[in-house]
Amino acid sequence: MPVLAKICGISSPKALDAAISGGASHVGFVFFPPSPRAVPFDAARGLAARVPGQVGKVGVFVDPCDALLEQAVESGALDAIQLHSVPPGRAAAIRQHVGREVWVAVAVKTRADLDAAATYRDAADRILYDAKTPAGAALPGGMGLRFDWKLLEGFAHPLPWALSGGLDAANVAEAAGITGARMVDVSSGVESAPGIKDVDKIAAFLQAVRQL
Repeated sequence: MPVLAKICGISSPKALDAAISGGASHVGFVFFPPSPRAVPFDAARGLAARVPGQVGKVGVFVDPCDALLEQAVESGALDAIQLHSVPPGRAAAIRQHVGREVWVAVAVKTRADLDAAATYRDAADRILYDAKTPAGAALPGGMGLRFDWKLLEGFAHPLPWALSGGLDAANVAEAAGITGARMVDVSSGVESAPGIKDVDKIAAFLQAVRQL
C-alpha cells in the first residue's frame, strides 16, 4: 500500500501544480488569517478549480465559526475539513453541519498527549498527529517542529491517521519507518521561507514518499 502525501499551505498555482504533478494525494488550503499560508476565498476558488478529481482538497481551520466554514467550503469546494484547537463536541457538530470528512489535529509532545485521539472517535474521520507548539505561539502548526516519533510505536490508533510536524524530504522515510504512517503531511518542510512553497522541495518530498 503506497504512502499518501498531503502538501499543506498551498497558496500559488505554481506550488499546486508541483504537488499535483508529483503525486500528492491531498492538497491543503489554510483559512486562518494569522498564518503566512492563509488564502483568501477568491484565491482558494481559483486554486480549487485546478485540482483534478483524484486529489483531495483539505481546508485547514483553527477554531472556526460556522460562517467561515460555510464560505470556505463553497469557495474551495473542499473534500475535507482539518481542525486545530477544536474539542470533540465542536468537531462532531462541524462534521454534521458541513457534511464533509473531518480531520482533527492532536498536538503531541508526550505519550500522554496521544490519549486525546480517542476522544475524537465519534467526532472525526482522521487524526493528524502534529508537534505541540510552545505556549503562546501564534500558530498551532506549520512551524517546522517535530515530536519524538517513537511515541507512536505500538500505539493503538482509534481512527485512520496521518503524521505531521517537521517532515521534509530528508527525514520522511525515517519518520514513516518508525511510526508506520501511511499518510504524511508537510508544509514548512517544502518551503524556502514561511508561506513560500519551493517547487523543487515539493518534488523532492514527493519523490521520497513514492520510494517508501
